[in-house]
Amino acid sequence: MLPYGRQTIEDDDIAAVAEALRADFLTTGPTVQAFEDAFAAKVGAGHAVACSNGTAALHLAMLALDVKPGEVCIAPAVTFLATANCARYVGADVIFADVDPDTGLMTPDTLAQALGKVGDRRLRAVLPVHLRGDVAELPALAALATEHGAVLVEDAPHALGSEAVFGNVRNQVGDGRHSAMATFSFHPVKTIATGEGGMVTTNDAGLAERLRTLRTHGMVRPQGCEPWWYEMPEPGFNYRLPDILCALGLSQLKKLDRFAARRRALAALYEAALAPLAPSLRIAARPDWSDPALHLMVALIDFKGLGKTRLEVVEALKARGVGTQVHYIPVNRQPYYVGLYGDQPLPGADAWYARCLSLPLYPGMTDEDVALVAGALKDVLGL
Repeated sequence: MLPYGRQTIEDDDIAAVAEALRADFLTTGPTVQAFEDAFAAKVGAGHAVACSNGTAALHLAMLALDVKPGEVCIAPAVTFLATANCARYVGADVIFADVDPDTGLMTPDTLAQALGKVGDRRLRAVLPVHLRGDVAELPALAALATEHGAVLVEDAPHALGSEAVFGNVRNQVGDGRHSAMATFSFHPVKTIATGEGGMVTTNDAGLAERLRTLRTHGMVRPQGCEPWWYEMPEPGFNYRLPDILCALGLSQLKKLDRFAARRRALAALYEAALAPLAPSLRIAARPDWSDPALHLMVALIDFKGLGKTRLEVVEALKARGVGTQVHYIPVNRQPYYVGLYGDQPLPGADAWYARCLSLPLYPGMTDEDVALVAGALKDVLGL
């Protein structure tokens, strides 16, 4: 069975974790700082703050910005639950932006539509998601956010290793050129894995310090105090990432270029292999500025036109050894948000969801695996 995503753990990764287990610190030790420093250098950011997972990274970003109850954050409807939930954790309201039906990304136009719903409330943050690994149009989104008194926080778990060219300048996702912060996840299906884990990057030293304090219960040690003394000016959380997992992260980070290159090569193979299945099946569109290290290989399939349900296709592919997944059910359709804000039809998000199916994509795949997936799709769809 080919899963839709899978970690790549090699002998040197195992050795790195074993070495950490023999060290003096299992958590909150020097390997955390080493991972943060290496990660910041890799993406070109001034600071990187490790935390327990990608959801914690988003929550910490909201806390660091001091987002308050009754204020507003804007998130795209097509994303994982955590992008919207992080605003709710701090009591803020969420306005869902529609997405381009062919890329799944928030666009300047869909953000402008969402901005029209803010009213007299204070807008604090706009959270574009680099869905699948393709980069959202950051300069235009940032300009709109700034115009309305808000900042951009990139939700970038899919996009470690992705790049984009804006105004003839090549940007790395996470470098902070257009945002206050960017958040990452190291869940096993992401580009690098620590089991669970997250990171926030920023170029703002003050935000970085708040992130570090808030991930450790809000504890601070005033200058000149006794060695046992600590104070808590405000409550924080236990969102620390252990040294053991940071050791794995450091080992994995050294392979990022290789993993990203393999993902790009597999994506190119998919594009060639699936091209004959158009127009009934098309790969999700790629914006001109985006050079992604794709986390997800999303096919947009005309299930209705083919006279098949998505479930029928998923089960038939599974019987042929091909695992799939759906990314994502629009968050505005979740019962909690319907109960909170009522029914909010977003046609772009609905059109994306109606057609999307994520195919296997991870560095351990062979060229022959891509051919197998393409052949299975051709048979199952009758094309």
